[in-house]
Amino acid sequence: MTFLLVFLAIVVLGAAFVMATPLLRRIKVGGRSLSAPDLEDGFEEPAANLPAVLLPERPTPADVDRLRFSLGLRGYRMDQVDEVLDRLRDQLAVQQSELSRLRGRLAELTAGSAVVGPATGDQPHE
Repeated sequence: MTFLLVFLAIVVLGAAFVMATPLLRRIKVGGRSLSAPDLEDGFEEPAANLPAVLLPERPTPADVDRLRFSLGLRGYRMDQVDEVLDRLRDQLAVQQSELSRLRGRLAELTAGSAVVGPATGDQPHE
């Protein structure tokens, strides 16, 4: 019986709101009447008042470790964000070590070819 009364009260309040919505459009505020866009302004994206959290153009694992996000009531789950950032940091570390290894190898090959001189392979004879 209690459930039925609560359900009935919710239905009555919903119907009253639906019927009152056209009346709200006729209400005058500050000498002008409210219109539908005025009533929808409450659902706009709030303006950001915090600085953006940015990474440099070429982030390093240390840059990812220094990232700090603001806490929010309805924000992302911190454990998921931390997990993704940890994986990003690890991938950046692997890429940086591979890039350093390849640059070192390239420097060795470049230095080796400079010592040997130009290749004297099959060249056309004149």
